[in-house]
Amino acid sequence: MIHPTALVDPAAQLADDVEVGPFSVIGPDVTIGAGSVIGPHVVVKGPTVLGERTRIFQFASVGEDCQDKKYAGEPTRLVMGDDNVIREGVTLHRGTVQDRSETTIGSRNLFMAYVHVGHDCVIGNDCILANQVTLAGHVTLGDHAILGGLAAVHQFCHFGDHAMAGGGSIITKDTPAYVMINGNPAEARGLNLVGLKRRGVSREAIAALSTAYKLVYRQGLTVEQAVSEMRNRFDLPEVALFADSIERSTRGIVR
Repeated sequence: MIHPTALVDPAAQLADDVEVGPFSVIGPDVTIGAGSVIGPHVVVKGPTVLGERTRIFQFASVGEDCQDKKYAGEPTRLVMGDDNVIREGVTLHRGTVQDRSETTIGSRNLFMAYVHVGHDCVIGNDCILANQVTLAGHVTLGDHAILGGLAAVHQFCHFGDHAMAGGGSIITKDTPAYVMINGNPAEARGLNLVGLKRRGVSREAIAALSTAYKLVYRQGLTVEQAVSEMRNRFDLPEVALFADSIERSTRGIVR
C-alpha cells in the first residue's frame, strides 16, 4: 500500500490500509486514518491528524509551517475530520501559538486545485472551496459554505453557515449565514435560496429568512434594530442562526 519510493517516517501513524503514492513524504507526528489515499508527490508534515477516507491528490502540501513571520517553529497542529478531498496543489498550514495553535477542518469538505488555507483557520463540514480560493490566517467558515474560484478572504473574517461567495470575490467583512455575496469588495446579493431548497429548508423558514434579510439590508434599520426585530417576530432555528451570525461579527458584516 506504500510505494517503495515514498518516504514515511517510522514515527508516523498510518492505518493499515492507507495508500501512499510514489515520491510522497510523510513526516513524524502525522496520523492518517483508515481508508485514506495519499497520491504521488504529496508532503504531509506534522503535527497533523487526518481523519478516515482522506483523499489527497498530487503536489499538495498538508500541515506545513505557516507563513506568519511570528512563527518560530513551535509544534502547532493541523487537525482534519473524515472524508475530505484535497486536490492538486492545495496548501493547508498549521496554526500559531499567538492564536489557537491549531488549524481545524471538519469533515466532507472539498478543496479544489490550488486552494490555500492559512494558519489558525476553522472550517466546518460540507464546505466547497473552488479553484484557487485563498483563506488568510484566522478565518472561520461555517458548515456548507461555498466559495467560488479565486475568492479571497481577509484575515479574521467569519463566513457563515450556508453562505456563498461568487468567483473572484474579495471578502473583507463578515458574511452572515445564508447570504450570497459577490464583488470587489464583496457585497450582499441576496439569500442562497438554491442552497436552502437543496438542503430541505421549509418554505416557512425560507420566507422568514427573506423577511429577516430585508430587515438587515432593505429597511434602513441599524444592525442592532434589525436583529432585535427578527428575534421578536420569528421563533425559528434558521432565523436564530442568521441573527447569531450577525451578532458574532467582529469586523462588521458585508453591506
